[in-house]
Amino acid sequence: MKYINKFAGMALGMAALSVAAAAPASAKVEGDTIVLGSAISLTGKYSTNGVHAQNGYELAVKRINEMGGVKVGGKSYKLKVVYYDDESTPARGAQLAERLIKQDGVKYMLGPYSSGMTKAIAPVSEKYRIPMVEAEGASRSLFTQGYKYLFAVLSTSEQYLASSIGLAAEIAEKNGKKPSEVKVALAFENDPFSQDVRAGVLDDAKKYNMKIVIDDKLPRDLSDMSTTLTKVRAVKPDLLVVSGHSKGAATAARQLKDMQIDVPMVAITHCEAADIIGKYGAESTEGILCPTQWAETLSYEDNYFGTAAEFDALFKKTYPTYNTVPYQAAQASAAVLVWKDAFERANTFDPDKVRDAIAATDMQTFYGGIKFAAEGNNIAKPMVLRQIQDGGYNVVAPSKWASSEVRWPRKPPMN
Repeated sequence: MKYINKFAGMALGMAALSVAAAAPASAKVEGDTIVLGSAISLTGKYSTNGVHAQNGYELAVKRINEMGGVKVGGKSYKLKVVYYDDESTPARGAQLAERLIKQDGVKYMLGPYSSGMTKAIAPVSEKYRIPMVEAEGASRSLFTQGYKYLFAVLSTSEQYLASSIGLAAEIAEKNGKKPSEVKVALAFENDPFSQDVRAGVLDDAKKYNMKIVIDDKLPRDLSDMSTTLTKVRAVKPDLLVVSGHSKGAATAARQLKDMQIDVPMVAITHCEAADIIGKYGAESTEGILCPTQWAETLSYEDNYFGTAAEFDALFKKTYPTYNTVPYQAAQASAAVLVWKDAFERANTFDPDKVRDAIAATDMQTFYGGIKFAAEGNNIAKPMVLRQIQDGGYNVVAPSKWASSEVRWPRKPPMN
């Protein structure tokens, strides 16, 4: 398996950097084109997932335009996205959001990548009453601030790895143990997203009275977690849970392999985006559990992309260097579908009326259901848990969505 490298990803992102370098868009609608804006990470720490998201945005724009565009007031309009590279820096993201709104005249925003970047940009769009539909900021704290112009298509972060706790409890009971006997080791980056993931894990572990035997914060640069893994070797937990975006996933997979750490269950966020199978091999990553917002095997469908499987095939055809479609790309495409739907229901370009149409969204897509709570988070779609099996990703939980049986215990990683 291989993913786009940073430079290839930028090229496949439909010349986004050249768009950003060109003369700014002059208004919210240019002739027959509706202009959306996004400050997104094309360089820096979050660039891998930033490129995935950008490719998802662009595929949806292309698909909508090919299918007749967006119909408002009896006229058809095409979509276009103006991007700026936020360099994975919150202050830069906020600055660029202001530029998009004040200088470029953009009235409709797509989100950046990551909860931290979304937290930096949301106050700007809120200040100017500009609706933002985001696909990559899952931190539940984003939806406790009273924002009225922020809407997210993805499930919130506390749900990401909570299902791994339920699965560990289920496996324990099958093996004649009490869930309260399960020992859990935690390693989380100290950022808004990962700390919210941790909160969800702790809440669910508490329900079962599980024992938290390690609770570490990953080092800031995410390049070494050997101290945590040395403790894991000593205390022998039943479940190791890790969250640190793509870099943290790559570090965890690499050092589990290099240090030959044997844990019956391992759950890590961002497996696909970090391409841990491609980097470290199918045998070394076999059995790792990976939460996902979306999978091509799920029974979701819409009129734009068809089924989840058909979206998967189209994405791979459009961007042939992908062998697995990361959910970051899928949810980015879903965010663009929300914009099309809202413009057409509002039947106007007035930002406040379009905002109200977004708030009233209730739609089914290839990505799943999308319906926003009053706080702006999506309440119509679950998270699922995939396991790496024989070099592929198979949904194993919740059982309603499972395409494969979970394999337990995980085999020790191979060097």
